[in-house]
Amino acid sequence: MASQTDAVRATYRMARPGPLATLKGTVRDVLSRRRLIQYLVRADLKKHGADTLLGNVWWILDPLLTMLVYVILIAIILRSNREAYPLFIFCAILPWKWFSSTIGAAVTGITTRELIIKQVNFPKIVLPIAITVGGVVSFVFGLVPLLAMLVFIYPSHLSVWLLALPIVAAVQFVLTLALAILASALTVFYRDIGNLAGHLLRLWFYLSPALYGTDQLDKIAKESPSLFSIYELNPFAAVFESYRNLIYYGQAPTWNLLGLVLLESLVLLVVAVLVFRRLEPSFAKIL
Repeated sequence: MASQTDAVRATYRMARPGPLATLKGTVRDVLSRRRLIQYLVRADLKKHGADTLLGNVWWILDPLLTMLVYVILIAIILRSNREAYPLFIFCAILPWKWFSSTIGAAVTGITTRELIIKQVNFPKIVLPIAITVGGVVSFVFGLVPLLAMLVFIYPSHLSVWLLALPIVAAVQFVLTLALAILASALTVFYRDIGNLAGHLLRLWFYLSPALYGTDQLDKIAKESPSLFSIYELNPFAAVFESYRNLIYYGQAPTWNLLGLVLLESLVLLVVAVLVFRRLEPSFAKIL
């Protein structure tokens, strides 16, 4: 009996593809389901647009209202003297809304689709991918108020470096995709992740240079260089500063830090895909 069990386990190990084969198979599955991903993106955008009176216009209004709250709190109440402070924080609020809304949707991206997962055979990894791609479309909506601010309120901040925005956005896309895939898979087994996600994202935002710049951290860097080194491990320290360099300062992004974030995000993406595909066969049973 034991020998038969060992034989079954050995056969299973031989049948299970290795990491490289898993990655190649995932690429094939995603490319072959391009139309399904497009359908899911359109359906998700249509659903969100139908759920509210203003629909996707909220992607324009929401970051503006968030910006207004922080401007009142910091620029007026706390009397920050930074020039063009609304534009300064909008450079971080807009990409963060893209990131946080995508991760928030990805956390429940598998668990809320129990029926289709149990009834239809398809690569489940297209679900977090569709959510992430849909976030890009919404992010483009958010660029409308940003461009309006630059043209009509802060024209002195317009520069040719704005053309490099897609480069920084591409780095953020890889990071967001990796975390979305990983979060969607783990939440199937650990539902508490869904409850913790909002709090963790809020903490992450305040620990990132969104409402303040890295230039305001000089004191921490001098008094506690080890603590500042840990702070610099935050990928959004480089991402926010890169957006801010392009939009607010009109200069090149921090290429070295941005490249490091891209490299780390690619490694995380590979790990996320391998974890997702390893757990995917158990989704139907757990759900």
